[in-house]
Amino acid sequence: MTVTFSKIAVVGAGAMGRGIAQIAAQAGSEVLLVDNQPGAAQRGLEAITAQWTKLQEKGKLDAATQAALVTRLHAVDSIQALADCDLVVEAVVENLEIKRALFRDLESVVPASAVLATNTSSLSVTAIAAGLARPERFAGYHFFNPVPLMKVVEVVAGFKTDRALCDRLAAYAREMGHSAVHTQDTPGFIVNHAGRGYGTEALRIASEGVADFVTIDRILRDQAGFRLGPFELYDLTALDVSHPVMESIYHQYYEESRFRPSVITAQRLAAGALGRKTGEGFYRYVDGAQQVPTEPPAPVLEKLPPVWVSPRAARRPELLRLVHNLGAQIESGASPSSNALILVAPLGFDVTTVAAVDRLDATRTVGIDMLVDDAATKRRVLAGTPATRRDMREAAHALFARDGKAVSVIRDSGGFVTQRVVATIVNIASDMCQQQVCSPADLETAVRLGLGYPQGPLAMGDLYGPTNMLEVLFNMQTVYGDPRYRPSPWLRRRGALGLSLAHQED
Repeated sequence: MTVTFSKIAVVGAGAMGRGIAQIAAQAGSEVLLVDNQPGAAQRGLEAITAQWTKLQEKGKLDAATQAALVTRLHAVDSIQALADCDLVVEAVVENLEIKRALFRDLESVVPASAVLATNTSSLSVTAIAAGLARPERFAGYHFFNPVPLMKVVEVVAGFKTDRALCDRLAAYAREMGHSAVHTQDTPGFIVNHAGRGYGTEALRIASEGVADFVTIDRILRDQAGFRLGPFELYDLTALDVSHPVMESIYHQYYEESRFRPSVITAQRLAAGALGRKTGEGFYRYVDGAQQVPTEPPAPVLEKLPPVWVSPRAARRPELLRLVHNLGAQIESGASPSSNALILVAPLGFDVTTVAAVDRLDATRTVGIDMLVDDAATKRRVLAGTPATRRDMREAAHALFARDGKAVSVIRDSGGFVTQRVVATIVNIASDMCQQQVCSPADLETAVRLGLGYPQGPLAMGDLYGPTNMLEVLFNMQTVYGDPRYRPSPWLRRRGALGLSLAHQED
């Protein structure tokens, strides 16, 4: 079996290092595993061989292949044993000075032709390489945990990295069964940079009291199709990992407001409520099982008021059909009658502002989020104004739950939940394209595989409409007066021209 690097070393025998060593051996490389903690490399080797044994028992490896894999993997005691390696991948603690010192030592051991790579997730590749005599042979090689299952690796070019070296690392990633994406050495690279839009905006929504953690998770899973809600995801990754990354990217971008961390995660980190691994995070866990409160039932009303739909509602024809199919009496006049439930469907604006601008009775006005095609969603989301009467709020809830679809009623805010989160994701991704952090195609691949989104962020913008994304962002900027919602020039150009975000490049 011919591979790009026939003999490699992995420094660091933790979960990441073991995962990299495992897939490298499976690709056909001889792999040396080393760790400065006594016995750690041997324990790592035993853990990897145990994985191969399990795969053999499940019929995914035959006995001959399993035996060959074991012969390719070796635990060694020091980096002096790495003198004839073609590639060394570092997977030690995220500390700049520790990594710098390690690579200075490695540079004095390995041959001049060897490639040096760091698995850092948040530190500057250029900064790590600054103390090397030959920084051109150094690059970032960022895998995701668990390495055998997360099929993407970011190949990061530092300021002085030889670009041909990045091509070799990308080829080797493909030999290991992973998709390689190329990125510039910017804070967060691709995945952690693009991921700021999901969790940080959800934290802002929670901090404003718009909805609780469970409701936000339900909305983003059921309405927008995310596999995990943002707070379930925080619990899975653990706050001692995710909060420092938030802080690191925020400070590396010189306090850019759209990346601002939240006091919610800072406080929970201080309290030790880290997530699944501590049994408590945004959810409680009993014997590893997530404890989720039961969703309250929708109100059941014998009689509903007539419904008047604003002429300026987003997806108005679809909303009218939906209300008709749910059995409501629809008013068709230029203005609502004195007892009608008034429905609005804003993009970016809050329901209260719409009621005031359109001179609607705020006590009878309820908003519904129509960004997503109703046929494509499992949940509807409503919000009233602070003045909306309880009977009107309950009438809207009962109406939209008539066909059995789940309904969430949240507090009024600009952009609802899905609009805010999706528009922020699309805007950050568009800004990454504007900055040429990576190609649009690599951005889509990295986010789909690294974050598990239902679509890449640019395809998400296409799905919901670039002009809709711009409308949400412009209106939210008006509501909040916050530069974090300023649309990216890249998105504005494509939104204005109506081009496909996923496939067009400058």
